[in-house]
Amino acid sequence: MGGPVRRRGAVGGACWDHRPRRAGYRAPHGARPMTARRIADLLPPLAFGLAVLALWEAGVRLLNVPQIILPPPSAIAARFVTSIPTLSADFWQTIKGVLAGYVIGSASGLVVAILIDRSQFLQRGLLPLGNLVSALPIVGIAPIMVMWFGFDWQSKAAVVVVMTFFPMLVNTVAGLESSGAMERDLMKTYAANYWQTLLSLRLPAALPFVFNALKINTTLAMIGAIVAEFFGTPTVGMGFRISTEVGHFGIDMVWATIVVAAATGSAFYALVAGLERRATFWHASYRR
Repeated sequence: MGGPVRRRGAVGGACWDHRPRRAGYRAPHGARPMTARRIADLLPPLAFGLAVLALWEAGVRLLNVPQIILPPPSAIAARFVTSIPTLSADFWQTIKGVLAGYVIGSASGLVVAILIDRSQFLQRGLLPLGNLVSALPIVGIAPIMVMWFGFDWQSKAAVVVVMTFFPMLVNTVAGLESSGAMERDLMKTYAANYWQTLLSLRLPAALPFVFNALKINTTLAMIGAIVAEFFGTPTVGMGFRISTEVGHFGIDMVWATIVVAAATGSAFYALVAGLERRATFWHASYRR
């Protein structure tokens, strides 16, 4: 038994039909099931990706491109399969720095954004500093962090913290200012204090900005950790593998490592995007 059904009236208006729905009621043809819609959304990029791989394979073989310049996808796949233990060890070494730095950098950026939201002095002082630090080249930060924190994953986590802190800070500050004046005035009429207004109104309104920073940080974290491994790491890690194999002209292994890094970054981004959809389902961007 469903609720009232809205139907079009004879004069173009709308009225409500209070007749009960039958148990076998079906949605209109225009409303596709969610699973079918998601599959349909995945088909174009999947088809395009397969076409690119096919053209890559055919072009390399027809033009006799040396493998040291550009190996075909089949050679990369073969090297990937034979090097799974090595790639797995590299993955786990790198991902420790990625996850630790991502969590610490994003969480600290969120907390500091809330703190400086109450202080104009801190906001005027930290935001310009944030812009300055975010412009620093990673190749300059990474060797310093390696000297400070050693060759293990801690130095890579430190680089990731530096790269992820200020995107979260800037986005959260902007998000906290996004709530409307009418909503804030309404909270005042309810005699809500700062923290009640923050938790009930301003932080929920800032969630799209926070998740935007989290998605940006997924790519920054992977890039930061891999580049940092170029400047010092144990004999394991995706950055170390790329640097070493380039010196040995093992370009197929370099590409296999790139595939692992790209797949990891894409899965990380998709996970955060899925969490965003669940947490901000009310946002206008998800209404279809």
